[in-house]
Amino acid sequence: MKGDPDLDPKGLILEAYRIEGITAAQCRSIFLDWALSLPPQTEAARAIRALLEIYRPGAPDHPMTAVLTEGLGSMGAPRRRGGWRSRPRN
Repeated sequence: MKGDPDLDPKGLILEAYRIEGITAAQCRSIFLDWALSLPPQTEAARAIRALLEIYRPGAPDHPMTAVLTEGLGSMGAPRRRGGWRSRPRN
């Protein structure tokens, strides 16, 4: 096991910080894979905050730090999708 079993079970975030020259787009892709691999009992916002506490001090300008910060900001309440009126049903 590469990473913390609750925060980074596959070690994806850890590895992202180790990759020289990684781009923000690559970090977003890794972030999505990370989010999908979290154990069901792990609250994503809590895990992101913990990961930022671990990695931000040593890499404040790293693209993954920016992606994690963005991810934390977008962890608000789910919004309804679709238009203001429902489509007629057949």
